Amino acid sequence: MSYFDAASAAPLHPVARQALLAALDDGWADPSRLYREGRKARMLLDAAREAAAEAVGCRADELTFTPSGTRAVHTGMAGALAGRRRVGRHLIVSAVEHSSVLHSAEVFEAEGGQVTQVPVERTGAVEVASYASALRPDTALACLQSANHEVGTVQPVAAVAEACRAAGVPLLVDAAQSLGWGRVEGDWSLLTASAHKWGGPSGVGLLVVRKGVRFAAQGAVDERESGRAPGFENLPAIVAAAASLRAVRAEAEQEAVRLRELTARIRARVPESVPDVEVVGDAERRLPGIVTFSCLYVDGETLLHELDREGFSVSSGSSCTSSTLTPSHVLKAMGVLSEGNVRVSLPAGTAEGDVERFLEVLPRVVAGVREKLGAPVPTAAVPQAEEVVVDSLGKRCPIPVIELAKVIGTVPVGGRVRVLSDDEAARLDIPAWCEMRGQEYEGEEKAERGTAYLVRRVS
Repeated sequence: MSYFDAASAAPLHPVARQALLAALDDGWADPSRLYREGRKARMLLDAAREAAAEAVGCRADELTFTPSGTRAVHTGMAGALAGRRRVGRHLIVSAVEHSSVLHSAEVFEAEGGQVTQVPVERTGAVEVASYASALRPDTALACLQSANHEVGTVQPVAAVAEACRAAGVPLLVDAAQSLGWGRVEGDWSLLTASAHKWGGPSGVGLLVVRKGVRFAAQGAVDERESGRAPGFENLPAIVAAAASLRAVRAEAEQEAVRLRELTARIRARVPESVPDVEVVGDAERRLPGIVTFSCLYVDGETLLHELDREGFSVSSGSSCTSSTLTPSHVLKAMGVLSEGNVRVSLPAGTAEGDVERFLEVLPRVVAGVREKLGAPVPTAAVPQAEEVVVDSLGKRCPIPVIELAKVIGTVPVGGRVRVLSDDEAARLDIPAWCEMRGQEYEGEEKAERGTAYLVRRVS
């Protein structure tokens, strides 16, 4: 079995396992106590904090261990917003932030705050000028991930941090995906991360609050972790998290070169071997191990199941794989195809042979899924009508796009196809299909049921 979903959770690093087992024996006592066992636990906790702080590039007393990366985000955002409440009630986030950031933004907005979402380019990156223009005198906090979790695009954090610093606004950086590869550059103010992303155990997050940042911890607090993470510390997991972060950093430079070559191979060969594929994300400014692509006329859930049967564990941002049947907010913000989406995120140590086998299996699997769904086969259609209506009501991704593709040749150049659909994914996938196929997307109209998507044939 080839595990290609390290962006969700990396396999436990051997150093993490060793440190965890050792700390279970030596780090079980309360580190706040003064007797021998407590002092030993305190020494382990202090050493772990020092190691993690060195890896982040901050002071040890600026770093808090939290029960998860999500908790670090929620605590960091709530504390920074409360600490700067007198400045204003305005929050800035990018449109492609992790859901933990967006959920915190929703809570803040529900409580009367104002939230600005900065759009991204088609590569998934924000424009620095666009982000800077969102800053206001009443902006309390700005948030920007260091790298995107779905497509791997690296954000211009240092430049955005400079703009925020000039405006006197603290910047919180979600560094969950990138911290295992290196420090986050720039003059940021707060930082969050999660150990299970770099090969540490789950249940350990990091929250860094720089000295001088106004911060007011919210909710009930106690004497632990500066009042920012109440409750007894999971000391064995914390020790393992810090040890594994140091270990993966020591291997990062050499492993990054190797994984970049493997993901570049996937980016180049998938479009060559699988027709109608869009590789998404920035081709250069990206994390070493992530590559994402979307396949036209493919049900994402079926594709993932078929790849799993072939021995490959991958992830997807397709609405077809979601219980809510809504497309990934990241892919939606980028304006790229969501159907048949596959995210390959290679863990450290991935064998070249596993990647080669994936590249051999993928074309056959995609072709099989397309055949089952009745994907269009290129034919010389004879134009018959100036406008054709496609009724795809009640049909889910990717059926509306498949039916559109089947009839586009039946209208003359300049003619129009009206696709009726009540599937939320169609709002993203039909414009993306038009861009891939060189057709004109004219927009959408309200229909008696669902929405009418208008496509004019250009060629």
